[in-house]
Amino acid sequence: MQGLIGVRVEEILQTLSGWIWGPPLLVLLCGTHLYLTFRLGIIQRLLPRGIRLSLSSGPEGQGDITHFGALATALAATVGTGNIIGVATAITLGGPGAVFWMWLTGVFGIATKYAEALLSVKYRVKKPDGTMAGGPMYVLERAMNAKWLAVLFALFTAVAAFGIGNMVQANSIAANIGHLLEDSFAANKSTVFISNIACGLILATLTGVVILGGIRKIAHVCAWLVPFMAIAYLLGCLVILSRNAAAIPEAIQIILTSAFSGQAAVGAFVGVTVKDALRYGVARGLFSNESGLGSAPIVSAAAQTSHPVRQAMVASTATFWDTVVICAVTGLALVSSGYWKEGYESTRLTQAAFAAVPIVGPALLTLGLLTFIFSTILGWAYYGEKAAEYLFGPRAKIAYRWLWVVAVFLGSVFSLDAVWAFADIANGLMAIPNLISLIALSGVVAAETRAYFNDKNKFL
Repeated sequence: MQGLIGVRVEEILQTLSGWIWGPPLLVLLCGTHLYLTFRLGIIQRLLPRGIRLSLSSGPEGQGDITHFGALATALAATVGTGNIIGVATAITLGGPGAVFWMWLTGVFGIATKYAEALLSVKYRVKKPDGTMAGGPMYVLERAMNAKWLAVLFALFTAVAAFGIGNMVQANSIAANIGHLLEDSFAANKSTVFISNIACGLILATLTGVVILGGIRKIAHVCAWLVPFMAIAYLLGCLVILSRNAAAIPEAIQIILTSAFSGQAAVGAFVGVTVKDALRYGVARGLFSNESGLGSAPIVSAAAQTSHPVRQAMVASTATFWDTVVICAVTGLALVSSGYWKEGYESTRLTQAAFAAVPIVGPALLTLGLLTFIFSTILGWAYYGEKAAEYLFGPRAKIAYRWLWVVAVFLGSVFSLDAVWAFADIANGLMAIPNLISLIALSGVVAAETRAYFNDKNKFL
């Protein structure tokens, strides 16, 4: 009976996810990316400047953390299972063509990330304890006088954080370790369940140690962890690509062809449509880089910056690193491995690709998952608590942090399909009010950008 209930819950969540991520939201999301790209004069051209600025040290204005601290925390929250398991999930559900749509979502999503960060800094507020608070909820309330939308966004964020930034992350590493035990040591279900419990306890303990120290402690840990984990993981992917060098041209051709034909002439992928590739590519792209979701601007508001445009340029680089670079390399590594043709589910597909590099490959995958997951849990803990603070006041932060630690443990033993579906639903509900504000206030973003670059002596 319990198993039947679990299956039924998963079916309901999958149905809701499919409805929310239907054509209207895909059009709204992609349309916002495209609209802001051209409304802001191809703002992607500022990427080199944003990268240089992100590496500058020292405060330059009011705020809680440096440019790099804000970027590292945002990257910590976005560079997670979406870059590893999420890419594999997109491929298994939408075919290799989903990789192309993920990548394209990242390219145009840079403009959206720029706009939401700019607005978040412009309309941020200083709290009585001296810390900064911002994000779409403050933009919706202060710039659009839409308190009800602000409350909805904060509510969706506080709840969604437990999916995208918590349970999905803990679930993925527990599943990966469980598969390793089954494959390497022929572990039974009881042993795997015990390993899940142990994994949850360790993750929950480490999370509590960091997040109870607030944003400064989170930013400090992320500034050290993010560069290390990204470089180590990319090196692993490059090793796989070097071994699959002969298959890379064919993999690129399959990705591009499947993106527009929607059908890969292989086993379970026969019948996969362009809509499937587009839906799962865009959904996983958003899950990966969060452009349009409205989460990253919450930490951008905490940055020490002299002008909203400066932090917006830094924030936009997160989407570039996360999706345009890391997700693209991951997707190419998985498709070129050829294992996607054999019907592996998401976690197994990733493991098979990395197992092609004996000893080093599985170790790099496990290390990548551990560091990516831990950093994402830290970053999203801050997003969720700021949303809770907006809804219920400063006292809610401590209670939210403890609930967060408990959820890390619980997420380690939940069904992966149910957790992913829940995360997709919550993401979609978060994105809608944020995208509305971005479109409505695009003129403000354009005006702030023009004012900044027309006064070069003051700001550059």
